Amino acid sequence: MKIASIINGAERMDGSGETMEVRNPYSGDLVAEMTLADEKLMEEAIENSRQAFQQTMKKMPAYERSDILRRASDLLEEKQEEFAEIVAREAGKPIKHSRAEIKRSIQVLRFSSELSKHMTGEVLPMDAALRGDNRMGMVKRVPMGVIGAITPFNFPLNLSLHKIAPAIAAGNTVIFKPAEKTPVSAYMLAKLFQEAGLPDGVLNLVLSTGKVAGSTLVPHKDVPKITFTGSLTVGKIIRDTAGFKKVTMELGSNSPNIVFEDADIDDAIERLVNAAFGYSGQVCVSAQRIYVQEDVYDEFLKKYVEATNNLEIGDPLGEETDFGPMIDEDAAKRIQEWVEEARNEGATIETGGDRKGTMMYPTIITNVKKDMKVVKEEAFAPIVTLMPFKTEEEAVANTNDSIYGLQAGVFTKDISRAYRVADNLEMGGVWINESSVYRQDNYPYGGVKLSGLGREGVKYAMEEMTEMKFIGVRL
Repeated sequence: MKIASIINGAERMDGSGETMEVRNPYSGDLVAEMTLADEKLMEEAIENSRQAFQQTMKKMPAYERSDILRRASDLLEEKQEEFAEIVAREAGKPIKHSRAEIKRSIQVLRFSSELSKHMTGEVLPMDAALRGDNRMGMVKRVPMGVIGAITPFNFPLNLSLHKIAPAIAAGNTVIFKPAEKTPVSAYMLAKLFQEAGLPDGVLNLVLSTGKVAGSTLVPHKDVPKITFTGSLTVGKIIRDTAGFKKVTMELGSNSPNIVFEDADIDDAIERLVNAAFGYSGQVCVSAQRIYVQEDVYDEFLKKYVEATNNLEIGDPLGEETDFGPMIDEDAAKRIQEWVEEARNEGATIETGGDRKGTMMYPTIITNVKKDMKVVKEEAFAPIVTLMPFKTEEEAVANTNDSIYGLQAGVFTKDISRAYRVADNLEMGGVWINESSVYRQDNYPYGGVKLSGLGREGVKYAMEEMTEMKFIGVRL
């Protein structure tokens, strides 16, 4: 299968002249070969998107945008098995988790379709101010223009749609730059939007390297907004080069979860095994730090190791597979080095710690210190650290002792403590009796500290992709 950028509705095999292979992380089989775009093609895509905004999207009524998004959701529902299989093949995500991602993606499109018809403003009481009598003031939301969407490999469809669908719903055009590791689902998505009736140029898919996007898309004068999900390192570069344009960034975390002595231990274990090892820990809100109250720590650790060892490990295309490979061997090697470094510094590897090619086995680490990489830095891998605590105050302090603050989980039956702890955690979001990894697509999702800027979640993403405009009238 050969794929290329899609600009103004046409597939473009020109560009840099370079190609890149997309391989299955588990088997190494060739999934596709993509032709890479260069700076010149990116410039052309941006200009085309600018024209499509001026000539098409600014004039398109909300009901038409809504209809297109609804048709896209219906088409994705029809093709969900096809999309799930390609996500499993290109990303190495177990097929049952890939199917769950497609179902969420359908939902994102439907939320966007509904909300495109509900972008309301307000009428201001102008006579509340001196000299405001005989005046009327209105505030409305207007689209920004060309949105640059730079997306990651771990949820190649859902996280892409969290940017694309709200942008279209709000009346913008989009330059879609997917991760180099997972371009096939992006290519299929662009084709799906064409089939749904999205006009040419509204969504331009540019298959390029991060370097091309960083040098051309991010600083471009005709791209007023960049929305990015990825690493803190790349996020800092984007922030430095974006200038005065609006930026939404989700930059990851080392997500904490707190288990109090009165929690339903078996329920917490079930949720936290999935939270730590789902998609090999390659999730922005994957459980990396688990703080367990001393009185139940030994019980929790014993059961947690047993539950982890019961995971079905194997081919992502296998129906029973719970756990598959990491995205590539370099990622697996990196985290194996972190684990060995922690072991050499006195940590205990309770289970896992081994690697075979791209497969880094589920790893539980205890006896850690807070300055170890496996605790303080984002692992984005199938490792989790367990740490005991005595008091609520200690748990909160340890949780907040981080440069990150994306999402946390708190397990307790004490409702007063649950709210008290949630209020005291320095996080963009806190779940009570649910793990940090849980996310729905209709609430504001994003972090504080170095976990990012702005919020996603369809309604909130639409707000970030529009500007408020005031219109006043002297009667």
